[in-house]
Amino acid sequence: MTLIHPSAVVDASAVIGEGTEIGPFCHIGAHVEIGSECRLLGHVTIAGPTKIGPGNTFYPYTSIGQRSQDLKYAGEPTHLEIGAGNSFREFCTVNRGTLPDTRTVIGNHGNFLAYSHIAHDCTVGDHVIFSNNGTLAGHVLVEDYAVIGGLSGVHQFCRIGRHAIIGGCTKIVQDVPPYMIADGNPAEIRGVNQVGLERRGFSAGDVRVLRECYRLLYRSNLNVKQACGQIASEIATAEVRDHLLDFIEKSQRGIVR
Repeated sequence: MTLIHPSAVVDASAVIGEGTEIGPFCHIGAHVEIGSECRLLGHVTIAGPTKIGPGNTFYPYTSIGQRSQDLKYAGEPTHLEIGAGNSFREFCTVNRGTLPDTRTVIGNHGNFLAYSHIAHDCTVGDHVIFSNNGTLAGHVLVEDYAVIGGLSGVHQFCRIGRHAIIGGCTKIVQDVPPYMIADGNPAEIRGVNQVGLERRGFSAGDVRVLRECYRLLYRSNLNVKQACGQIASEIATAEVRDHLLDFIEKSQRGIVR
């Protein structure tokens, strides 16, 4: 059964899924679709066009699906899509895309702590964690299982690789390779995210491969192109090695070193 508090304002065009609870003083705008079994605890604002999957929880004062803050935005219909099972803590903000029919996309089972911000045209994967005040500028890509530390900022068009972790108060202006630890202002790669990888079931062999990749990328006198060539020729193929090389090859801003 869907429960809507009497003080909530829900636009007539909004679609509310079965079993969803909308708490006091929430505002659901036009062209919003909320899946089943979601919980809006109170004072939540959701603007559209926005599509939200099942099982998401929005804590008080979250603002979801508001217009892009990009100055180029001229009021065209843009979109936000959120998957299933995410948690958005107090005062989180998520913006829609900028150009006509563009979208911001968030995956499944993310944990977004208080005051975290996802700007226009970002793509965020599954099982991510954003600590308090972890913020993305526009057009950022965050791959699965990445962790953004508190009070950290990611520059527009940067990419954060899968299973990477960014330390608190870190400034990111280039791509963070997958499986690595980035920390500092300006950011530096401190090593392989070994503890995080072990917690997620990566084998000792995978960790050894990544440690050898790290050595060639960050502890040799090779430039990035030379290091990647040596990784490809000297280290046996493995899924983690191949994804790391592919990520670096596709970098437009260069990688954090």
